[in-house]
Amino acid sequence: MAAVKVYGLPLSTCTARVLTCLIEKGVDYELIPIDLSVGAHKQPAFFAKQPFGQVPVLEDGDVTLFESRAIGSYVSYKYKDQGTDLFRLGNINETALVGVWAEVESQQYNPPISTIVYELVIKGMYGMTTDQAVVDAQSEKLGNVLDVYEARLTENKYLAGNFYSLADQNHIPYTFFLMKTPLASLINSRPHVKAWWEDISSRPYFQKVRANANV
Repeated sequence: MAAVKVYGLPLSTCTARVLTCLIEKGVDYELIPIDLSVGAHKQPAFFAKQPFGQVPVLEDGDVTLFESRAIGSYVSYKYKDQGTDLFRLGNINETALVGVWAEVESQQYNPPISTIVYELVIKGMYGMTTDQAVVDAQSEKLGNVLDVYEARLTENKYLAGNFYSLADQNHIPYTFFLMKTPLASLINSRPHVKAWWEDISSRPYFQKVRANANV
């Protein structure tokens, strides 16, 4: 079987989300770099794959997909018989909880953390000035979400239950960059969240993505 193709960049959080999933599931892939600095993602050939001009894109045979969380769901379903069962497909109740907490990541966790990482990490890469008022506001929002996580993780080792799942995995790329900033304290000040983060970020599959990206 031909390797799955992923168009993106290892340093891209959304590309890393897809690569981590592929490696966790034991799926061979080919990473095709897209040079954002020269606008390769805004060329007609790329728009034909991704109409919004964003990375990543996955090609698996005659299937072309974009949006990293949707790609992760597809990979988890299609390759359910290999690697880690990220959806708990043998138990409908557990599958439902994975879905709930995957939505929480997307709708509650991602908006503040992605904004914080943009302000504290991405802007610095391009010599832009951090808007501290934005950082402060989003830090408060993220803290409120993490209070919910702390309570949840007091009762369960992982978000959906006492098993690692796609819901946990989707958190890894942005949280990795947050932990490079002073706002790592948002994670470290909550003991159950801190233990959860240390667990999921140390998995060998994400460590391989890190190594490939040299971060």
